[in-house]
Amino acid sequence: MTVTKERIVSRISSEASVPGLDARRHVETIIEIIKNNLAANRPVLISGFGKFMLRKKKSRMGRNPQTGFPMMLKARQVVTFKVSGVLRKKISTPPPTIKPL
Repeated sequence: MTVTKERIVSRISSEASVPGLDARRHVETIIEIIKNNLAANRPVLISGFGKFMLRKKKSRMGRNPQTGFPMMLKARQVVTFKVSGVLRKKISTPPPTIKPL
């Protein structure tokens, strides 16, 4: 199941006892802060989660998937994410097994 912005808002609303509109405003504010900092080429570090940053990609030869003909892909910037050690450990640790009754 994909976690959507709606589900995040709903979970914040229920778990933190925050009215839905306030929860939505908080989530939107966080997303705007992240977007604005990335647009200004400033990395965003969320402790225990990871770091969002921009990476420059050089122009390179690629191919048109419809025709198969080679084409030059323009230089661009992409958002990358580097996972924190805390999250990496949590992801790589297998979940506890539950013994059947």
